[in-house]
Amino acid sequence: MQPANERFSDLFMPKLVTVLREGYDRRRFLADVIAGLTVAIVALPLAMGIAIASGVEPERGLTTAIVAGFLISALGGSRFQIGGPTAAFIVVVYRVVERQGYDGLALATFLAGLMLIAIGLLRLGTYIKYIPHPVTIGFTAGIGITIFVSQLADLLGLKTEKLPGEFVAKVEALARALPTLDPATIAISVLTFATILGLRRWKPKLPGLLFAVIAAAAAVALFHLDVATIGSKFGGIPRTPPSPALAMPTWDKLVAVLPDAMTIALLAGIESLLSAVIADGMTGRRHRSNCELVAQGVANVVSPIFGGIPATGAIARTATNIRSGSAGPVSGILHAVFLAAFVVVAAPLASWIPLASLAVILAIVAWNMSEVHALSHLLRHAGWGERLVLVATLGLTVFVDLTVAIQVGVVLAAIQFMHNMAEAVEVESHGAAHLDVAHLLERDVPDAPGMRPAYESAVFDDVVVYRIHGPFFFGAADRLARTLGRIGDRPRFLVLDFAEVPLVDTTGATALKSVIDQASRRGTSVILSSMSRPVRRALVGFGVKRPEVHVSTAPSIEVAIDRARRGALLKDDVEAERTHA
Repeated sequence: MQPANERFSDLFMPKLVTVLREGYDRRRFLADVIAGLTVAIVALPLAMGIAIASGVEPERGLTTAIVAGFLISALGGSRFQIGGPTAAFIVVVYRVVERQGYDGLALATFLAGLMLIAIGLLRLGTYIKYIPHPVTIGFTAGIGITIFVSQLADLLGLKTEKLPGEFVAKVEALARALPTLDPATIAISVLTFATILGLRRWKPKLPGLLFAVIAAAAAVALFHLDVATIGSKFGGIPRTPPSPALAMPTWDKLVAVLPDAMTIALLAGIESLLSAVIADGMTGRRHRSNCELVAQGVANVVSPIFGGIPATGAIARTATNIRSGSAGPVSGILHAVFLAAFVVVAAPLASWIPLASLAVILAIVAWNMSEVHALSHLLRHAGWGERLVLVATLGLTVFVDLTVAIQVGVVLAAIQFMHNMAEAVEVESHGAAHLDVAHLLERDVPDAPGMRPAYESAVFDDVVVYRIHGPFFFGAADRLARTLGRIGDRPRFLVLDFAEVPLVDTTGATALKSVIDQASRRGTSVILSSMSRPVRRALVGFGVKRPEVHVSTAPSIEVAIDRARRGALLKDDVEAERTHA
């Protein structure tokens, strides 16, 4: 056992402290300055665009990127994680704001932060990463589709009322608004898209997103285009964040937003740990998952107090941070500082930014989120079970709700896993009744001591041996019962070899007890051999022990067969004595 302080250090010590203890010099600081500035430039348009698409003011996205980004980097368990608002939350936040208003969203985010802190402190972060891959691909692709559709109004300049949250109703509203297409808005969208693609091809090191937004804003100002901008829709961006405030909720409000809080917590946990894992793969480092969740929780507790929205680890910005030469969490802290400086200095200029240019950025993000290559690969090459999980999760995300999609996807994936595991369990027979034990020993235990003289003895005709491969859980219990039920005659001894069984659950143990009881009533003795210590403890705990059941054990298959041989000889002697008497 490690001392308590060491365990705490291993699990919850922020990576910032680790990096500073390793020695932080001027060279590393300069590298972090460059990386932080680069990420801030990328995050600036994204934070505003995500907030607008989520149905709130653009400054709420900037506040989230500054406040939550600072806390996640300062307290997190990943060296390179960049936190802030992400596109994955757009669908969730939009629906919460539509139903509960911003006050409801702030309360849900606050509660989600408390949940994340509890999950981290209870050391449950390890289990979040077990979300199956088809579920992750399904709900991210579904979110991507929903985001793209929600950006069509700003991309095409459609004159619509506030779009509904439901996907079908949203598509219907957009279809009705098609006659209001605006050529100027479409031109700005094309300009933004062309600028991003052109810079990616010819100058990939330049911050294409920011340059595209600047070019679009310059075109609007230069040609006096009548298109929707941040200034025309929101009145600009304030230079200072709102004062800390969080309204005291009523009990009814708490109950109403609790499901949304759970969704935000689950999504924030999944995406933050996924981002941290990707960062580990790019750098060869290892993150502290529970520490990261605590940091995410603190960030989501504080963000709504300053008027922010939900935050999590941002995969694209984290990757940008690493590629820009980050030396550790200081770059993430500096990214938040630079963002705050941009807001103070350039807030008035943001009024010229056209909504179409931000919509193009989010449309590109939605395409990247959809992971079309991974989606098509799974649909082509995965088994029918994984395809069902993928399609169900994607469809429910788009047409129903993200929470329902994840729940149903995980349940379907669990059922598929159990089916696969049950199919993988093999009950291998080394002969039917009247087994040729000499052949078995020659093949499996050629050097078993004391066994050779008995090869030609007929007493082995009444021994049956079965070897079980795989976990003996409820999904495989019926398979053993059916296999053993096919034994035609009644052998004197039934040997079950557990050498290849890693675990047993209560349903498997119950099935085993039933097999032993049936064998006992038929006059067959059962010997369990080669059980590992965990399997033995589990079976004893589930009641497979004397005197509850008539069973004996052996440390190996050799010993089990030897005991069966001696028992068969003893039974023959007893029967012979009765015959002579």
